[in-house]
Amino acid sequence: MLSRRTALGSALAATLATRFAGFAAAQDGAFRFGIVADPQYAPVPPNLASGRYYANSLWKMQEAVAELNRHDLKFVATLGDIIDRHWESFGHVLPVYDGLKHPKVFVLGNHDYEVGREFLRSVVRTVGMPNAYYDFAGGGYRFVVIDGNDVSTFAPPVGDPRRELAAERLARLKASGAPNAQSWNGSLSDEQFAWLQRTLDAARTARENVVVLGHYPVFPADKHNMWDSQRIVDLLTSYDNFVAYLCGHNHAGNYGEIGGRHFINFRGMVDTPTTTAYSIVEMHPDRLRIEGFGREESRSYAIRARA
Repeated sequence: MLSRRTALGSALAATLATRFAGFAAAQDGAFRFGIVADPQYAPVPPNLASGRYYANSLWKMQEAVAELNRHDLKFVATLGDIIDRHWESFGHVLPVYDGLKHPKVFVLGNHDYEVGREFLRSVVRTVGMPNAYYDFAGGGYRFVVIDGNDVSTFAPPVGDPRRELAAERLARLKASGAPNAQSWNGSLSDEQFAWLQRTLDAARTARENVVVLGHYPVFPADKHNMWDSQRIVDLLTSYDNFVAYLCGHNHAGNYGEIGGRHFINFRGMVDTPTTTAYSIVEMHPDRLRIEGFGREESRSYAIRARA
């Protein structure tokens, strides 16, 4: 007999299993998509010390869905930490996402695995992702979703060799005094890193620009960055068609630029009792424009022409 939790996961997976089919840009090359970072919903009291109001993200997400539905968007991406903890939290917040009229794109964060060991293998399926890392095309772009939880101390199932590898990587970083040597960060497996390079190669061959979506920052240096952030930055910036890296995890937000390539850290929705945070990103041939809502600021960045 199915338990209540198992039934919940199966039902939600069926509800969110529609795959993203791609899209075309407008005649002027423009298109728009939505971004949400770190709703981190859970039906628990707030953490006043950190200013995180977990339960309030339910109504914040409801308001965001209503506003995003007013716009012509190609998709809405959530950059990880859909929930803060507890398997049942998915059952509260994912139905809110069902109200979106746009395709849903998910990235997973560290808190999405705070669900109990018996459910670790079910998280990807539950949110309807095709895989923990994947890519899709639209509007002349290749969108690449990476999984920074791949080699971590919390996401791989117990007994998976990636846990041992994660412990080794974290120990080496701590020994070096790296500020991002934190147990709540993670890294890519070598297998995923090779996949990322192949995907970038394919995008370059297809004359597609690239936007990478991740949970963890990789630049500029910060305690929230992925353990292997430097090799990721080196790889991405070696491609002339790489445009931007979009992430969450650092709820305060951040920004960095390397040779006209943009590393944009969006602010967390969960923070503050009454103010939300989400965005609409508008892509043009020569610029990337962000329309911020709530705590998220509006700004614009030039897109570097390919060589």
